[in-house]
Amino acid sequence: MAPTAKPNLVRNLIVRALLFFASVFLLRFVYVVTVYGGSCTAGDYCLFSPLAEPLTVAGTTGGASASAAVASAHAGLGSSATPAVRALWTSREWRKAVEFYSAVFQDLVAEGFLSPASKSLCVDAPAGHEVLALKEIGVAVAIGVARKSAPPLVVAGGDLLHLPFENGTFDFVFAGQSLDRSKQPADLAAEIARTLRPHWFLVVLTASGGDAYSLHTLAKLFPGCSVVRLREINSPDSSKALREIVFQKQDGTLIVSADGNSDIKCPIPEHKLQILQSAEPLIEEEPLKPWITFKRNIQNVKYLPSIADISFKQRYIYVDVGARSYGSSIGSWFRKQYPKQNHTFEIYAIEADRAFHKEYATKKGVNLLPYAAWVRNETLTFEINHDPDNHDVGKGRGMGRIRPAGGSDGRVTSGDVHPIQGLDFAAWLKKTATERDYVVMKMDVEGTEFDLVPRLFKTGAICLIDELFLECHYNRWQKCCPGQRSPKYPNIYRECLNLFKSLRNAGVLVHQWW
Repeated sequence: MAPTAKPNLVRNLIVRALLFFASVFLLRFVYVVTVYGGSCTAGDYCLFSPLAEPLTVAGTTGGASASAAVASAHAGLGSSATPAVRALWTSREWRKAVEFYSAVFQDLVAEGFLSPASKSLCVDAPAGHEVLALKEIGVAVAIGVARKSAPPLVVAGGDLLHLPFENGTFDFVFAGQSLDRSKQPADLAAEIARTLRPHWFLVVLTASGGDAYSLHTLAKLFPGCSVVRLREINSPDSSKALREIVFQKQDGTLIVSADGNSDIKCPIPEHKLQILQSAEPLIEEEPLKPWITFKRNIQNVKYLPSIADISFKQRYIYVDVGARSYGSSIGSWFRKQYPKQNHTFEIYAIEADRAFHKEYATKKGVNLLPYAAWVRNETLTFEINHDPDNHDVGKGRGMGRIRPAGGSDGRVTSGDVHPIQGLDFAAWLKKTATERDYVVMKMDVEGTEFDLVPRLFKTGAICLIDELFLECHYNRWQKCCPGQRSPKYPNIYRECLNLFKSLRNAGVLVHQWW
């Protein structure tokens, strides 16, 4: 009898094990169908996949109510949600992302920026987490757009800079981190703002904006909108903080900046004051050995991109006024040393000396303006002077400068003189750049700064300059000749210092350059 009992025992154990696994399988199937409104498919890993954590929905009091809300939201998406798609929505990673956005939106509902009746748009939402989160908290009309459509949540694909909606279509627009990912944030922001109705709200999440300069730049991107709320939140992966910024669209036409008007003084907003507080101090006393002092001072210079985040600008522009040869500063300094935060800069070289023009024809990415920066468009006399303290990389060629109309102004001149076309520099700058652009400038114009800077103030073009590296020329002590001052320039050091102070008082981050 013993040999027969052993097989029966094994058979009973096998049957019980099969019944156990069948029961687990059946319970899993019933749970998915009942809670999530979908079927248990192979893609759902019905037997072993971990269950999603229950979602807490505003206005509900328990897990059962939350689950019912989720099921209702899924059902409301219609038959376009295939079983495979529904299975995806119940996976752990999907639920984690959806619940993050759900928490964000519930706070916005509580504060009155969003309601169940809001016609809502989620921009650059490739997976649709944001859309599903809106629907789960009861926002009936919510659609997503991305470069590639992903029905049923992301229903429109294509160019995000040309959204397929009329002006003022939506009551609520959620941009997420779309601006952080965009290579054209200014154009994207303008397009987003276009689709929003006046008085209603759009929300941006950004990993940038940690300083006043960056926040001001971001706010300027949205035409006709004002910031109504700012707070920090944790990102879905909890590795870094995000800033949530709520904008409200105003009535009327787009806001027009002052860069198109003349004789306008620049206001000094808070973000510029914070930058100036971090700047290196100016050298108050005239240095006895300027060729040493100014070169050493360069080590103290605090570049604007090392102080603040320069993201969200429309364009990035570098203007070298009095560029000389390519290697004088563009090739040797700006391209190698200036911190660009991975942005591509448009480079303009303004140089009147014809001896350097041929070289620029071979330099890619540099726009040469073969003129002398001046206060008017007119023909000028240009002269080359040989300064014993100055040895330019351009084959020992002397420094060029504008000779005043009507003859000499008392400065020492040489015989190398020829006519050149003067460029109204302030007018050119206002046509080239806007307040939405990032403009950094180096100016070495052999004394003409005392003409150009006041003109920039008078026209309001000074408002467009974010950072300026200025070499100011005065009758300084000469390295070659101890006890003697340079006879080339009539201005004194105090006048240079006043020029620097006037620029900083106007909110321009200016550095004493060499």
